[in-house]
Amino acid sequence: MIAGFFKRLTEGASGALADDDARLALTALLVRIARADGDYDQAEATQIDKVNLQRYGLSPFEAAALRKEAEIVEQDAPDTVRFTRVIKDAVPHDDRIGVIEALWQVVMADGVREAEEDAVVRLAANLLGINDRDSALARQRVSSK
Repeated sequence: MIAGFFKRLTEGASGALADDDARLALTALLVRIARADGDYDQAEATQIDKVNLQRYGLSPFEAAALRKEAEIVEQDAPDTVRFTRVIKDAVPHDDRIGVIEALWQVVMADGVREAEEDAVVRLAANLLGINDRDSALARQRVSSK
């Protein structure tokens, strides 16, 4: 299954990937953000599950299963660009700010904002066509909750 996912990503299949692939790509990107500082803890894993519960209407079991699959995908993935390309193709521009908010939710889940996490969010935002100002506003909205 994971090999098939990478094959679809690298082949540049015509058209957008299936919704399941887009979900997996976003979740893998969330895992990448959580692991960026070298300390992937339970608070971050729980926040990833919450994002998937809210965004996709999954059950807690389904959200945890998606995260576990994404952890394997993220570990084997060569770069962040492929994840963001899938997300960019699957999510309309106006809705991508929600993706950035989800990234910031994971960054702030453990109560510590690390430079490595900031760098991955900034890269992802840029690749998704979201400017620094809008990303900062998304971060502020997440911080105020």
